[in-house]
Amino acid sequence: MFKNYFKTAIRNFGRNKVFSFINVSGLAIGISACLVIYMIVSYEFSYDKYEKDGTRIYRVVTAMMFPGSAFKMSGVPGPLPGAVKKDISGVETAAPFHLYDADITMPGKTKPVKYKGQDKIIFADDNYFKLFGYSWLSGNPAVLNEPFKVVLTKSRAEKYFGTTDINKIIGQTVTYNDSIKPVVAGIVKDNDEVSDVTFKEFISFSTISNTGLKENFNSDSWGNISSASQFFIKLSRGANAAQVEKQVQVLQNKNSTASKLKIIHALQPLSAIHFDVEYDNFSERQSQENVMYGLLFVAAFLLLLGCINFINLTTSQATQRAKEIGIRKTMGSTKRQLIFQFLTETFALTLIATIISVAVTPLLLKAFAVYIPGGVGFKMIMQPNVIIFLSILVIAVSVLSGFYPALVLSGFKPVAVLKNQVISAGGATNRSALLRKSLTVAQFIIAQFFIIGTIVVSKQIHYALNADLGYKKDAIINIQTPYNAADSKRLVLLDKLKAIPELETVVFAGAPPAVQGLSATLMHYKGHGKDIEITAEMKAGDSAYFKLYSMKLLAGKYLQSADSTTAYLINNTYAQAIGFNNPADAVGQFISHGDKQLPIAGVLADVHTKSFHSDIKPLLYVAEKDLYYMLHVALKQRNADGSNWKTAIAKMEAAWKQVYPDDNFTFQFFDESIAKFYAAEQSTSTLLTWATGLAIFISCLGLLGLAIYTTNQRTKEIGVRKVLGASVQQIVMLLSKDFVRLIILAFIVAVPLAWWATNKWLQGYSYHTALSWWIFAVSGVLLVAIALIVLSARTIRAATANPVKSLRSE
Repeated sequence: MFKNYFKTAIRNFGRNKVFSFINVSGLAIGISACLVIYMIVSYEFSYDKYEKDGTRIYRVVTAMMFPGSAFKMSGVPGPLPGAVKKDISGVETAAPFHLYDADITMPGKTKPVKYKGQDKIIFADDNYFKLFGYSWLSGNPAVLNEPFKVVLTKSRAEKYFGTTDINKIIGQTVTYNDSIKPVVAGIVKDNDEVSDVTFKEFISFSTISNTGLKENFNSDSWGNISSASQFFIKLSRGANAAQVEKQVQVLQNKNSTASKLKIIHALQPLSAIHFDVEYDNFSERQSQENVMYGLLFVAAFLLLLGCINFINLTTSQATQRAKEIGIRKTMGSTKRQLIFQFLTETFALTLIATIISVAVTPLLLKAFAVYIPGGVGFKMIMQPNVIIFLSILVIAVSVLSGFYPALVLSGFKPVAVLKNQVISAGGATNRSALLRKSLTVAQFIIAQFFIIGTIVVSKQIHYALNADLGYKKDAIINIQTPYNAADSKRLVLLDKLKAIPELETVVFAGAPPAVQGLSATLMHYKGHGKDIEITAEMKAGDSAYFKLYSMKLLAGKYLQSADSTTAYLINNTYAQAIGFNNPADAVGQFISHGDKQLPIAGVLADVHTKSFHSDIKPLLYVAEKDLYYMLHVALKQRNADGSNWKTAIAKMEAAWKQVYPDDNFTFQFFDESIAKFYAAEQSTSTLLTWATGLAIFISCLGLLGLAIYTTNQRTKEIGVRKVLGASVQQIVMLLSKDFVRLIILAFIVAVPLAWWATNKWLQGYSYHTALSWWIFAVSGVLLVAIALIVLSARTIRAATANPVKSLRSE
């Protein structure tokens, strides 16, 4: 029986090649999108799921409550872990560790070998390995209870020592930043699981208190917090996370009474670290749960479009299979057998579409490699969860696409079919026509929604990248000098760069006007009966810096470089926050930080120091040389082929190598660093553009199929109209108007939905573009135009056909 069903299905495919191709194409696109998106989402949600007791592991995070704002960070005060171990119940394991980047020095045959800027290094004790499982090749966690011991992963050990012989590595010394020299006491396998916790080197935590690092890490202060100071805990079985969190907060409040700054702690589940963008993780990228769910919705919509195509085309062809159904019923086929036959045909088509989808998946992964996590690859196809997903997908699509058409086709009455009365017999066909129209409208609502969304996202990105930010951002290069470099070397490099003729201006200062990070300080203003405490972002720069970036001065004067801070330069938002609507009135007023009270030298016009997601906040500039670490280079106007910029960069690199021969030359164009603020939006825009294109393509495939069916059904009518004098244009309009009406109806339904969704998305920005009427008008005209082009491919052909051929049988 099953063999017969498949034979019948294959014969039917052969008789309806065009419709079978359209069905397979629509389903293949939808299934491909579902497969790739499932692989991405499955990978992202698999982070740190390998830990056996992962549901009991939490990271302690911090919110510093400044007046008017909260500054969230993943670090904790240095004394907190020790106090938690001693005073809090419900904690099975407390594991503090400190992040550390370092230059590594190893003995060489002729001279020492240096490894610059090594990361994935932490100071940790044996409790770390009680939380995160590693396979030990040599040694055990207890070795980290002694100072000046280090445990290396296998990859780092081989990199530093050039051998796989563990016996030759154990007992050797590794030098960190020319000052810390621990002995290798253990080797572990690299953590190859999907995880953010992928550290490579583990220096014993007690090494900190036995070196000068203790003071740098603020290990004794309850009020100072560094994001490098991490603290993980594992709760005891049955312990309540909320209760433990309260105990931690009580402990913090008890020990930080001397500080006015309120510090609040929370327990962040291990599973949330990869998705909670309010706190840092330990890898280069984080994901967002709402984006993952958004991708799933996109995949579902694309798959739904393919299923709608199948239902539309199958039900529209019902009359062509009516006699087959009538004969089968006359010969004894039951309705259940007919339904199973048509579901088998759907299953066969879906299976073919799935095979095609799997075959094109490597191409899709390659095409979207920039937007896809590095761990997602074609090899994931063989994972059990992906195989199960594909199996469920094939069955679900087969049922979703095939069940209703099977009911329609199997419901024909044999007597009416064999008397050619199937069209006029009852309302089933009319109901099918209504369903086809409804599904076509649904298809184009989805396509219209995608078009409007794509235009709005692109418009917002264009607005953000081209708005006046309050400073010049083009043709400026930022070069960060080594953090431990002597000031004399920095000044030598500055002089060398100033001598390069292709450079307009070179300035030595702190960070550029806009950066990803944040340095904030608590400031006080007392005057005119006011006592105002404000958190201000602090940057360092002088008059040359402000002129290079063309930052506008509203009142007072720019700062001049000095060995120590003698005055402050504030932005207009800060001036207004302390009660001065006229910037000139703020000049000369005194503000203080701690016991140091200094005057306001000038007021800057407001500038955007963060992305448009954030409001402009109070900003404070100082001109203290000790805070300068970055070179700001303004290039001369670029020539036609850009050769002068290439020459300038080559000369800068040569000058760098003369001053810092052991350090790599790296630079960043300032406008590119600003564009990184919107990297997520850029990715969203690209993926949404592709989704829109696929949605339109699938919808138009279905539209073309229905147009082919309609023109085939009305062949004789078209012939009669031509004989009676109808023009090609009139016939094309006649055949197209019903479809165009459906698309216009879809537009009317989609506009309010798209307006609501895009308006809600834009509310996530403090500064955003307007939802102009032309966005909706352009999207509607665009979709109608695409649909007319698709329809014309068939309607014009039908309208220009020779009427003799269609009427000769009459």
